[in-house]
Amino acid sequence: MARLPAHMRRTQCPRVMSKEGGFAAVFQLQLQGLFARQYDDPLLISCTDGVGTKLKVAVSAGLHDTVGIDLVAMSVNDLLCTGAEPLFFLDYVAMSHDEPPLLEAIVRGIADGCVASDCALVGGETAILPDLYQRGDYDLAGFCVGVVERKRLIDGSQIQPGDVAIGIASSGFHSNGYSLIRKVVFEIAGLSLTDTVPECDNKTVSDLLLEPTRLYARAVRSVLRHYRVKQVVHGIAHITGGGLAENLGRIVPDNVQIQIGRNSWEIPPVFGWLQRLGQIEAAEMDRVFNMGLGMVLVVSPHFADSIQHQLADLGMTAWRIGQAAEAEPTAPRVVAN
Repeated sequence: MARLPAHMRRTQCPRVMSKEGGFAAVFQLQLQGLFARQYDDPLLISCTDGVGTKLKVAVSAGLHDTVGIDLVAMSVNDLLCTGAEPLFFLDYVAMSHDEPPLLEAIVRGIADGCVASDCALVGGETAILPDLYQRGDYDLAGFCVGVVERKRLIDGSQIQPGDVAIGIASSGFHSNGYSLIRKVVFEIAGLSLTDTVPECDNKTVSDLLLEPTRLYARAVRSVLRHYRVKQVVHGIAHITGGGLAENLGRIVPDNVQIQIGRNSWEIPPVFGWLQRLGQIEAAEMDRVFNMGLGMVLVVSPHFADSIQHQLADLGMTAWRIGQAAEAEPTAPRVVAN
């Protein structure tokens, strides 16, 4: 399709060496000159993810560019948890029939997400599968590769008692829990996409459900670059399906527990709206949704204030949500009080 290469080109940098129409993409890791990139002991990091049943909402609404941003965010935000710099991204789009305007809208959103993440869109694959998808339906998968110096790798192993957990605001539901969301909103409550929600600034249901996942690449990378000499960020968790406890718990080492203050951050009204609509128990909300926190940094207490101020300067609302403490190996990795 003639318009797709233009979307790809606006994401690319001199490190992309491949030509349009090739069978594979070529990306230069080390680069001399004006855009120099040199690594001493680089590790390549890879991630893959999709958007899930949020696509059903996009199909119903006829709005397809924001889910492209979601696709990028789900992989890039995971990759950031290692301290890596996103390098390049590829997409896979499976459709029932060839629909050029639909494909362009999707790729436009993917390119928007890549530009916002300083990540090159180097290629992709479009599969036309009429025997697998009903007309109008489609599925997305994304693949991201990044790089981090071995000495700068973040895996949570450096988290220690006294460290501070800083939660960064989400933009809403992101891309998780949409099977439950769709059941509550459309089946139980019987709402339509054009209905307005007074408690959410009179936004429409479509606006609320298709708000794209927040991209944290520039903010997190800026914080990490600020401390090149000393590693003060000890752990990073992307809060997706499973909620705060499960995702943050994945990076906490033995003998450490993150103690979270439940009232330490502001929960956006969209979560309360959904909970009331479906009479969902609080524990289920915590398990399925991010509840207003899309990313958590676990940092040295001596730098917590500085990092929080940096995030604010970068347009990210962030709160001190908890602290690491010594714990028995059998104790839960994360508790909320």
